[in-house]
Amino acid sequence: MNTRIRHLLTAATLTLAMGAALAQDKVVYHFDNSDTQATAGLRTLRNYLDTAPGTQIVAVALGDGVHFLKEGAKDKKNPNIEYGPLISDLVARGVKFEICELTLRALDLKKDQFVMDAGFTPSGVVRIGQLQFREHYGYIKP
Repeated sequence: MNTRIRHLLTAATLTLAMGAALAQDKVVYHFDNSDTQATAGLRTLRNYLDTAPGTQIVAVALGDGVHFLKEGAKDKKNPNIEYGPLISDLVARGVKFEICELTLRALDLKKDQFVMDAGFTPSGVVRIGQLQFREHYGYIKP
């Protein structure tokens, strides 16, 4: 093998190795039912970050899954669990929460009804698809 080809192969191998070393796990959590998913889902998010703290996580809420992100929302089965502080803790650890604007219109909700830590996306379903296919996020539904 000539020297030039060997150098090119070595450079390509090093570039791939560096890219793999810099790669970060990315996961999207899909919330579509606050009553059944919120408490367990937030706990799972915390546990995920405890195990893999460098993971990029986006939690997308749509349909009935947006209610746990409302200001003052609590677990219906255990009213001692208030979601706001749990969400704030996760945001401080890098989790992004996004609420579907199509859902807001369908349920006649306003952005100011939600915790300040949450962001908004035009369509939750489209956002999940983009994260999965364009950005190679893994998909989890709590």
